[in-house]
Formats: sequence, C-alpha cells, structure tokens
Amino acid sequence: MEITMEMVKKLREETHAGIMDCKKALAQSNGDFAGAAKYLKEVGLAAVEKRADRATEEGRITFAIGEKMAVIVNITCETDFVARNAEFKKLGEDVCALGLKNGDREATTEMEDLVKGLIATIHENMCIKKYAAVDIPANGYVSGYSHADGNIGVLVSFEASDKKVFESEAFKTLAFNTAMHVCAADPLYLDAQSVPKAYEEEQLSIFKVQVANMGKPEKVLEGIVRGKLNKHYAEICLMNQVCQVYNDDGLTIAQIIAKFNKENSADVKITGFQRMRAGA
Repeated sequence: MEITMEMVKKLREETHAGIMDCKKALAQSNGDFAGAAKYLKEVGLAAVEKRADRATEEGRITFAIGEKMAVIVNITCETDFVARNAEFKKLGEDVCALGLKNGDREATTEMEDLVKGLIATIHENMCIKKYAAVDIPANGYVSGYSHADGNIGVLVSFEASDKKVFESEAFKTLAFNTAMHVCAADPLYLDAQSVPKAYEEEQLSIFKVQVANMGKPEKVLEGIVRGKLNKHYAEICLMNQVCQVYNDDGLTIAQIIAKFNKENSADVKITGFQRMRAGA
C-alpha cells in the first residue's frame, strides 16, 4: 500500500512522533493507522525504559494558580537545550493544568504518562522530580514568581479576614515582592514555630559546644547560645529574614507585613510557601 504524506502527517499529529518514524510505522503496518499508532507507542515505551537511568539534572519549574488551589511542579530533563524547548515548557503547563482540573495533591500516573509521551518524542529522559499543591481558602491568596525562565519557581500563601484587601495594588505589590524575596533568600521554614524540635535541639547542642570554653557564667553562656539560635533563625526562617526586595532599612518580612497591616487597617498574614529550583 502506498504511504502518502497525508497519512504520515495525520499519524504525526496524533502521536507527536518524528516524520521518519511515522513513515516506518505505516509501512510496517501496511497502511493500517491504528496498527501504526500502536507500533509507535510500543517503540516509544521501549525508548522510555531505555532512557530511564540517564541523569536528569536540568529542567524547568512551572506553576499555575486556580481559584481554590495552586500547583507547582519540577520536571527534570537531561539537557538545558530541552529545558528551553517549547514542547517541554508545554509539558509543565499541561501537568499543572491536569493537577488543577483533578485537584491532585501529588503527581499521578496520568501526569507521568504525559512525561513518557514527550520522552518518546524527544528521546531524552525526563521525570517529575517534585510536585506540590497549595489550597486557597475563601480568605486566601497565592502569589507566584518565576525566575530566569523557570529556573526557580515560588508560591507564597496569604490569608486575611477580609479578602477585599487582596484586590488592592498595594497588597499585590507586597505579595509579588514577598515571592521574589523567597526566590532570592531561599528560606527553609516559615517562622521559628515551624522549625522542627529535633532540628532546634541539634543547633542548640552545636552552639553550646562552641561557647563551652569561653569561661563565662552559665547564664551568660545561655544568652550567647540563644543569640546564636536567633541569628540562625534570621537566616533560615522567612518571617525572620531581612527583606531582600524592599529598601526599608533592614526590615524583616514580619516587620514589613506588620507595617502593611497598620497602614491598610488589615490583618494579612503569610501562611506558607513553596520554592523549587530546576533540576534539584
């Protein structure tokens, strides 16, 4: 049976396989479209398995914000060339859209199938490294920020008793700049209360060893240790960090939020954040 370019084009549009692969599949199936599509799928899945062990240290962060939920995903690949590819970018968008549509709390088989489909087309290993979903309550708001063409992605969650405050330009600026700060400062925890007790005890034991030979009274040493812990929290806790976006004479994020609330008669608070870096 003669294989026409129209047949090849139709098969390519459905399977996203290469032109020569489509032509070969149609020839092997003697023009049977369903048989050719099945063959390409089998070959593609085989290619996926073959590439499964290849390192994926590049990638892109994609996020999407809906009415009741926001999702963020880190999809990795082998090369930065593919990470900048339009099809790879669309893959992230499709995974996020699927997550919002189905309300998925974690990556699903359906999302993995989208990834496998692109592996079969591009012939490079990829995987969903991280996926997170953030609920948006009736009194909530989520701000997003993407840095360096998807190299870092951030979501920051806010709440307030009166959601009308979220409509103001002043708040939108605050929310966006906070997301930018999270991108730059890379906090580990929201605040001191969010730090796991085991982590805090480990840090305290380290600081106690550091001051043990200072020859000072016990109460003085306790104060020095506590000061070291507070300084450490200023490095790892979002609310304790000095904002890297505003020029507010060294105000912390907590102080900036308090200042906004005072100036706008509001009670906005940050409830959480997600930060992902491509390939990590």
